[in-house]
Amino acid sequence: MPEKIILAESNNVKTNQVEGTTQTPADFTAPEELYKELVRKIKAYHPSTDLSDIERAYKVAYEAHKDQKRKSGEPYIIHPLCVAIILAELELDKETIIAGLLHDVVEDTALTSEDVTREFGSEVALLVDGVTKLTQLNYEHDKIEVQAENLRKMFLAMAKDIRVILIKLADRLHNMRTMQYQKPNKQIEKSRETMEIYSPIAHRLGISKIKVELDDLAMRYLMPEEYNKLVEEVSANRPGREAFIKSIIKEVGMHIKNADIDAEIDGRVKHFFSIYRKMVSQNKTLDQIYDIFAVRIKVDSVKDCYAALGVIHEMYKPIPGRFKDYIAMPKPNNYQSLHTTLIASNGQPFEVQIRTYEMHRIAEYGIAAHWKYKEGKTGGKDTQSEEAKLSWLRQILEWQRDMSDNKEFLSSIKSDLDLFSDSVYAFTPSGDVKNLPAGSCPIDFAYSIHSAVGNRMVGARVNGKLVNIDYKIQSGDRIEIITSQNSKGPSRDWLSIVKSTQAKNKINQWFNQELKEENIVRGKELISNYIKAKGYKQEELIKPELIEKALKKYGFKNWDSMLATVGHGGLKEGQVVNKLYDEYLKNKKNEITDDSVLEEVLANDPKAKIKKNSGKSGIIVKGTHDVAVRFSKCCNPVPNDEIVGFVTRGRGISIHRTDCINILNFPASERARLIEAEWESSGDSTEKYSTEINIYANNRNGLIVDISKIFTEANISMTSLNCRTNKKNIATINIGFTIHTKDELNRLIDKLQKVESVTDIERTTG
Repeated sequence: MPEKIILAESNNVKTNQVEGTTQTPADFTAPEELYKELVRKIKAYHPSTDLSDIERAYKVAYEAHKDQKRKSGEPYIIHPLCVAIILAELELDKETIIAGLLHDVVEDTALTSEDVTREFGSEVALLVDGVTKLTQLNYEHDKIEVQAENLRKMFLAMAKDIRVILIKLADRLHNMRTMQYQKPNKQIEKSRETMEIYSPIAHRLGISKIKVELDDLAMRYLMPEEYNKLVEEVSANRPGREAFIKSIIKEVGMHIKNADIDAEIDGRVKHFFSIYRKMVSQNKTLDQIYDIFAVRIKVDSVKDCYAALGVIHEMYKPIPGRFKDYIAMPKPNNYQSLHTTLIASNGQPFEVQIRTYEMHRIAEYGIAAHWKYKEGKTGGKDTQSEEAKLSWLRQILEWQRDMSDNKEFLSSIKSDLDLFSDSVYAFTPSGDVKNLPAGSCPIDFAYSIHSAVGNRMVGARVNGKLVNIDYKIQSGDRIEIITSQNSKGPSRDWLSIVKSTQAKNKINQWFNQELKEENIVRGKELISNYIKAKGYKQEELIKPELIEKALKKYGFKNWDSMLATVGHGGLKEGQVVNKLYDEYLKNKKNEITDDSVLEEVLANDPKAKIKKNSGKSGIIVKGTHDVAVRFSKCCNPVPNDEIVGFVTRGRGISIHRTDCINILNFPASERARLIEAEWESSGDSTEKYSTEINIYANNRNGLIVDISKIFTEANISMTSLNCRTNKKNIATINIGFTIHTKDELNRLIDKLQKVESVTDIERTTG
């Protein structure tokens, strides 16, 4: 863990205590003590806040969890209390802390979302609901499509309210702190999930305070031998290390003071996983890692940062090539600091990091820094900073729309979350900075500007000179992309050259779009030939119900997308046909056991009838009688949609569209609760049904007015409207409204698609 070294405070130079192994909230056993700790932490950053709602949430959670125990044998309430304490350490707003206390009540107790809304308001209820849905995700590493769809849900939750993920990160951190009480297989499973998903997300959101601890805790269970050996090696010379850092801080403090710079100076040792990663990636031993020791200098202004750097470089000899200016060129997660590696008088290398207090706060808390308490208001957000911080997230949400293949999406996300890749910085001719993975070429640079620039690229100049397209970009290069309207588009060879996920995605999208028809035809031929070779019958396998199962298995939205992927070699035709045949055999067995039996009963007993439940809203549910039927708000079905019923616990039957994401991702254990449902042909045409659509368009003046005009002319009332625009000026407009039938909805969508600059329209599906 990081360490801070104590020194006597002297005039304008402040120093802090050693940050060694401290008692964590998990060490407490009495909930009352933990609650006092929570109150103390909240008052430390917002002394004047009213804690009555937080106290009420604690009492509600205490009562709800009173009969539950954790694996450790402790009362369950200790877990939500510790989660709330972690959120308070991030200095988050009151609503987030209340949601942290209540994050398990809907999932694990008798309390419902309606109860939470009534007691604490809709904002807290939405946060709790978001965390509950993420808790139900199941990261099965052998099921690519399930894992990818779960990641899609996680990023959508982040887009709706990033605090959902902050609560989930705090939840995961406390669970990892108490992982010793789990079985070995569960320790490995959760640690791998933490290392692959949660730690990288914390990194990309800039929350190093959580990220570094998640890394070390996961490493302890995934690589116990390497972890224990490293801990032993780092601890071997702890007294000598502390004495060394103290002497450096004392020297630096004296010179900083003489330069009239107000500063706070502390020291730290790099955390274990970071040391291990660097040892492996650079093939070095522990004594060859330069930045295992670091001195951190915090000052008031950017001007003081560079002034302090001058003082440090005058005192010690810097190691060439080891200076990094992350203030002028921040990391993708908005991290800013000056890094320089120096040689002490005894020959020991050490790193100095120089930053402002605000930069340090953002480095520790990342996106969480934007939800700090503000006087008279909670949940205040710095809009400009938040926009910059979430640009990566919005890019991922765009990928979700662009990719029909879940396997490709998962690969892209994991590649983008990869913490092992370093970055290079290059400049456009106008001076804009582009951050790219190390080893990137001009093609990566072109696609970082815009997909149209990459698709039309025919060459590049670096620092005024023509270069090959596989030239490796160096930090500081000034790059000019040469384009031509006569370009035939990217080459397939580019996929083996580019390094950035964005470039690979854009190139693949171009090929998928440009050659889609050709690939579909080839895919059909390959599948048809394979069916014949196996001796199967085409008419028995190519059926809608079997195709739907194959689409779900391999994560495609439609049959043409799957055929195109088979056509260009992304999926083997044998995989598709074998899945179709497996489903065919299952259906054949079900036909014998279900339908034939029913037919036989009806044939033998003319009085026998299949029970059906006719609901108030024109719904017929097979096999039920006098059961409440309600429409699911996640997908808002309307008449003529294909629908299915789901038997809920205590709330009757909820009706979903068959393409609803929640239905498609039900685990096998829940699928037994699905039940056939259909619309009554004689349904009331005057009945209105709620639905939602997302409109994607190139933003322009008057766009909302033109869209609203279509609704007015169609005499359709909008119930909600939400619009946001990303950095590429792409507008996403979510509209809720009521209609009578699906035909009316289709007519409306047809008219909306003709509005200038509208590129795509889709219904919400969960």
